[in-house]
Amino acid sequence: MRMVPRRRWSCIALSLVAIPGLLAVAHAVSPTTASAEAPFLADNQAAMDKMMAGMDIKPSGDADHDFAEMMIPHHQGAIDMAQAELRYGHNERLRRIAQEIIVEQQQEIAAMRLALGEPLPPSVAAPDQPSNLSSGAPGPSGMRATGMPATGMPAMNLHKEP
Repeated sequence: MRMVPRRRWSCIALSLVAIPGLLAVAHAVSPTTASAEAPFLADNQAAMDKMMAGMDIKPSGDADHDFAEMMIPHHQGAIDMAQAELRYGHNERLRRIAQEIIVEQQQEIAAMRLALGEPLPPSVAAPDQPSNLSSGAPGPSGMRATGMPATGMPAMNLHKEP
């Protein structure tokens, strides 16, 4: 076993004590910034809580079933977090990535459900989409009551809420 010199241990110990304090200072935010970010953080925490609860399954003895039962809430959590980014984020690159996450994760959830022989859930409007359309016909925006545009592809709201 190689011995670490006492001086090196002192540096390591000092780093372990100092780094958390420096990180806290580096990541400190003003109360105004923290309160402005509170809705985003609350949405993300709710998504994480829902995801973790959904992933806590009782094993069935079927690895395929159990895998899908855990991955579906995991993917839904990614969708929920991406929707929070679209609601509150400002970085256009990250917002575009969030849109891609939503589409890709929805497709993977559908593929897992189909692989298990489960029916697909009905289409509904995304939380950041208008939901006051009551008929199946496209409304003025081209949206159907199912939350799907007249084209049949999922709609993506690229605009932040005011």
